[in-house]
Amino acid sequence: MTPVHQEPVITQTNFSGLKMINRGKVRDLYDLGDSLLLVTTDRLSAYDVVMSQGIPYKGKVLNKISEFWFEKTKDIVQNHVISTMVYDFPSSCKPYWHDMENRTMMVKKTKPLPVECVVRGYLSGSGWVEYQESGEVCGTKLPKGLFESSRLAESIFTPATKEEQGKHDENITFDRMAGIIGMELATKVRDVSLKIYKRGVELAEPKGIIIADTKMEFGLDENGELILIDELLTPDSSRFWPKAKYEPGRGQESFDKQFVRDYLVSIKFNKKPPAPRLPEDIILKTSGLYLQALQRLTGQTLM
Repeated sequence: MTPVHQEPVITQTNFSGLKMINRGKVRDLYDLGDSLLLVTTDRLSAYDVVMSQGIPYKGKVLNKISEFWFEKTKDIVQNHVISTMVYDFPSSCKPYWHDMENRTMMVKKTKPLPVECVVRGYLSGSGWVEYQESGEVCGTKLPKGLFESSRLAESIFTPATKEEQGKHDENITFDRMAGIIGMELATKVRDVSLKIYKRGVELAEPKGIIIADTKMEFGLDENGELILIDELLTPDSSRFWPKAKYEPGRGQESFDKQFVRDYLVSIKFNKKPPAPRLPEDIILKTSGLYLQALQRLTGQTLM
């Protein structure tokens, strides 16, 4: 097991002198005037409930992996990253450089779209549950006879509503998404999401990671241009499976927070606050899995 307990865990930031505008499930958001400061903490959310303990290195891993993928996909669509170097941040951030290092992005301001853009290449999670009930996922008819974790012949776009913290996102059809944001924008978002997922799969599989599915978020800038925002192809927003151990017909081992979800299922967690305390071995194992994902995908280490 990776020795990760020495790393200070940051579950919350309070940078006095900076204007906080939102504390999400994982990220703290500050308004810098012309831009935003996105700070990725070590908080972990499972079943839309934020756990009471943080995961060592988690925030830094998410930030580094997102930075990697934003760079690898910028030819497909613009993203919100201005800089991830603390030296580029405004002088008001300087007292907090130590805490911001490796876990913070200065990003463009956008108007976020009120939907989450999910692409699935494999049948898992809520998609597997829905398929068993109806043979469909978010209105997309799938062939009969598929198993849990089956690879789909073609990746499918399965949007969801974006709910407030503590509420569960709801899978919706493409037509319902088009009714929310308009057909032209919905079509563009769908096509871009599928291209990004394809790029991710092509780069991750040779490194031994299957990206079974992923969730993306988009916004519009002041000129109405589509911008990729939040995080990208991380263990928080995706299912990462070790390719060498993949076997359809069952749930898979993973490099993501599925390990925590499985533990919560084993103790019959009711998926409502307050969150139960996680055992130390679950925390350390989860931290080690996130660090493995970073090293495999990017070649970078944090230790």
